[in-house]
Amino acid sequence: MKQTYLNWSSGKDSALAYYLLKNNPDYNVSKLVTTINTAVSRVSMHGLQEALLDAQAKSMGLPLQKIYLPKDTSMQLYNSKMQEATQKLMSEGFTHAAFGDIFLEDLKKYREEQLEKVGLQTIFPLWEKDTTAIMKEFLSLGFKAFTVCVNAKLLDESFVGREVNEQFLTDLPDTVDPCGENGEFHTFVYDGPIFNHPISFEIGEKVLKGYSPSKEDDDDCFTGDTKSWDTQFWYCDLLPNNIA
Repeated sequence: MKQTYLNWSSGKDSALAYYLLKNNPDYNVSKLVTTINTAVSRVSMHGLQEALLDAQAKSMGLPLQKIYLPKDTSMQLYNSKMQEATQKLMSEGFTHAAFGDIFLEDLKKYREEQLEKVGLQTIFPLWEKDTTAIMKEFLSLGFKAFTVCVNAKLLDESFVGREVNEQFLTDLPDTVDPCGENGEFHTFVYDGPIFNHPISFEIGEKVLKGYSPSKEDDDDCFTGDTKSWDTQFWYCDLLPNNIA
């Protein structure tokens, strides 16, 4: 069996990717890896509280390795932190890294190139699958998720802090991918076949946050053209409930 760690976002795509690999005898997924924003102690991009991330890992029965990144992370610093983390994982015997990416070719290529440098192979269980079919499979397997972040340019406040179900998919504008693969929305999975018990939480406040690109265009995770990426997102804070 190929010793594998999963890049865990806390959302639906990584949850389904884990489910598929867990049922594949060729792979042994024995660790989750997640990046954390140190300024707020939350999952990067998703804005999920660290305590809920810990609760997911505990319910899955898997160890969790956290990669802590400062609020303003340059591409150079990001690559350095990831290289340090992956070298540690290799020293533990891991040979493969799994991701929940579906069709973002540039991102896939970037991951492959960076991990090849340290000798790790990549796995993409959902790659090029139809996103409508993915969501149908996700729901039919009994997974349950809430939206924790939506792109304010494409979705209004009503789409954040909402259960992901058939009605949610029906209500999505035609321009939005059913899996939010273009960054339209992010989710928190709180129940499903990969968990030993559901994650208990309460719905908190909704906030609109804006972001600005780095002035150092040559060392920026974003592009120099501010029009090429979206700067406002609606977040819904999920509050840990009865977590030991």
